[in-house]
Amino acid sequence: MTLVDDRTEEQQKTHRWGVVGRDRFLSGWGGARGGYSRAAWACGPDENLDQLYDRIKARGDMQYVNIVDLSSYRPPRGTAHFHIYVAK
Repeated sequence: MTLVDDRTEEQQKTHRWGVVGRDRFLSGWGGARGGYSRAAWACGPDENLDQLYDRIKARGDMQYVNIVDLSSYRPPRGTAHFHIYVAK
């Protein structure tokens, strides 16, 4: 599995909670060839996690959207590409 984490070392400590989902359009090709593409948006301590969840859940390209603890989260089997973004 390819992991891309856009958080800095400091943000990996402060942006622990995030919203993760399986990308319907990017799964199965490119960096996720042969598997699923998952994305997570890491939430800072001053951000509203519920609003972030609602925004990601409303996207048409995201399935199986959940709030997770990124410090312990492990993508499910079959995930070929996992990208962690910093929510803004």
